[in-house]
Amino acid sequence: MPPFTDATPTDENADLWLERIRSFLAILAARKKKAFNRRVSIGDLLTERAENAASYGFGEGTTMYDNVLVLGDVKVGRHSWIGPGCILDGSGGGLEIGDWCSISAGAQIYTHHTIRRSISLGQAPIDYAPTRIGNGVYLGPNVIVQMGVTIGDRAIVGANSLVNRDVPADAKAFGSPARLRS
Repeated sequence: MPPFTDATPTDENADLWLERIRSFLAILAARKKKAFNRRVSIGDLLTERAENAASYGFGEGTTMYDNVLVLGDVKVGRHSWIGPGCILDGSGGGLEIGDWCSISAGAQIYTHHTIRRSISLGQAPIDYAPTRIGNGVYLGPNVIVQMGVTIGDRAIVGANSLVNRDVPADAKAFGSPARLRS
């Protein structure tokens, strides 16, 4: 690769800069592959999961991928894991997630919805209610938790479930809508 004659990107040296950036990203990707045997998005090559969580004030030992969408007032306890592609919506009175939780890839947790506002053509307000996830909760991939729901400590919610009502502590819930299982 030829050396830079000008360290400032310009239209004239854009192809060279793009080549250098791609080379740098390939080095980072190889490091991640070697260290963790995984391929991740560019954002996760450039950031560390613990730093992502810490930047939101989440608890010690909590990690989250770079592509997690965080809205509003979201509090997460210690040692929780938030997988890629999740939505954490605390815009409707706050979202609280406890300690030692696993929020699997693609999970969506909401504190608001716009149903009444939409069908009333803007006449009704947006609905808001806080949502709470206890300690030691496991949410499977692509779980959707609607606004106002509380999921108790150590509950398990299976993959692709729609949680539209509270789940008690130590319960297992699966399905769409989620139903308690033994």
